[in-house]
Formats: sequence, C-alpha cells, structure tokens
Amino acid sequence: MPTLFYYLGLKFHFYSNDHLPIHVHATIGDAEARYQVSPEIKLIENRGLKTRELRLAEVAIEENKEVIIARWKEHFKDKNNKNNENKI
Repeated sequence: MPTLFYYLGLKFHFYSNDHLPIHVHATIGDAEARYQVSPEIKLIENRGLKTRELRLAEVAIEENKEVIIARWKEHFKDKNNKNNENKI
C-alpha cells in the first residue's frame, strides 16, 4: 500500500492491486473515502469520514493531483511491465 502523503491528519494512499480509474484513498482512523482523481476529482465512496474531513481531502487532492497521477502511473507501469514479461 504505497502512501502518497499526509495532510492535516488524513493519509492518502492507494493499494497495489487497485484498478482504473485513477483514484486515491483518504483515511483517518478507521474511516476511509475513495476519490477518482482523473479526469476529474469526484468522491466515489465514503465510509465514515465527516463532512469537514471530506472537504479537506478534496483540497489536498486538488493541490496534489499531478503528484498522485504521476505516482499512480509510475507504480502501475512497473507492475504492468512485470505482467507483460511473464507472458513472453
């Protein structure tokens, strides 16, 4: 589970087995929300984050959108290359 960054108590990460569309998980304690990042930022699912925390998460994602996308592509590019090597 690559951790991307922390913002005001929220942890932003994705899972190594995640799938498209590009999205990020925001967690605090046991609460978690999932946001689509590209092509637009959109809340996909919320399990327990409060309204204030959701707003903070959206601000953090907006401010770090390019970083999130770059890290996603970097992480899953390596994984896709390994899968393609196994097919040869």
